[in-house]
Amino acid sequence: MQSPLYIAYGQDIRAMTRSVLDAARLEERIPSKTALIGIKPNLVVAKPASLGATTHPEMVAALVEYLQEKGFANLMILEGSWVGDSTRRAFRACGYEDIARTYGVELFDTKGDRPVRRECDGMSIEVCSRALDVDFLINLPVMKGHCQTKITGALKNMKGLISDAEKRRFHTLGLHRPIAALNKLLRCHFVLVDGICGDLDFEEGGNPVPMNRIIGGFDAVLVDAYLACSMGYAPDEIGYIVHAARLGVGSMDVSNANIVELNHDETPFRPTPSRRVRQLAGHIDAKDACSACYANLIHALARLDDEQGLPRDMMVRIGQGYRGEDGRGPGIGRCTAGLCPSLSGCPPRADAILRFLRENLR
Repeated sequence: MQSPLYIAYGQDIRAMTRSVLDAARLEERIPSKTALIGIKPNLVVAKPASLGATTHPEMVAALVEYLQEKGFANLMILEGSWVGDSTRRAFRACGYEDIARTYGVELFDTKGDRPVRRECDGMSIEVCSRALDVDFLINLPVMKGHCQTKITGALKNMKGLISDAEKRRFHTLGLHRPIAALNKLLRCHFVLVDGICGDLDFEEGGNPVPMNRIIGGFDAVLVDAYLACSMGYAPDEIGYIVHAARLGVGSMDVSNANIVELNHDETPFRPTPSRRVRQLAGHIDAKDACSACYANLIHALARLDDEQGLPRDMMVRIGQGYRGEDGRGPGIGRCTAGLCPSLSGCPPRADAILRFLRENLR
């Protein structure tokens, strides 16, 4: 059986993080109290997490507190921002210098590290030497879109552990195969996904979608496959997921995944200033919609818009306010069960919503 995926919904980031860590019993997987534990957030740019590009510092603080309470003291936060930006500036702008001072945790900028060359899948890849010293690696990606690879999650987040020169070379190689090979060479042991408000389309933020969820899992490939589905893509549409599964890094079989929802989403969706999200929201008639269900619908509408455009008069109904109502759909989520047609689920994933809308727009 595949290892479980744990999901917590809400707005209390620290409490949600802690509930996922407790459910996963993370401390039991760490080899020893003296193990060097690497914490790898996504600090691709020096922008606050509210813009949808970087990992919320509250998640990292909650993780550090958990580990220190369990007796693990050898902790290091390591990252290298994208080419052209300063990791040190990102540490400061994103709140990580405060974490380092508060908890006595080292901040390590991989841009200044010595690279070590390793071979995998017919490729020679330079990996930061300090990352190879880590005994247990915890990966904290942001669930967000990407202009070249469609999504970015756990597997792509590992690019912060290679040099800027190697990041440039990965692009010349097409990204997907080298990302998969990097994850074969340098495996993360646990993934804690920031699904609070990742960007709809771009890795640098600016179009955040409130999703209010945190996802944990021990299989990075399975985590990314689940993220793909949650953003309206099939896992086999994302090349690096396919390649990583082929290399034995993990499983992409979401259909047989053990999804453990630790609570139900009851957070009301709040609009964002994003022009793209507002445009998509113009096709939604929401009555007391929860954030997770609404966000999945936004992702599905974005994929449908990219495919064929959205009919001007298309209106999709969603939210608890439709409970007990009969009438014309399409409706999304179990609260709209009285509408016809309606898609069940609480919340339904974006890939299921996309299939449903395709069928009902014929």
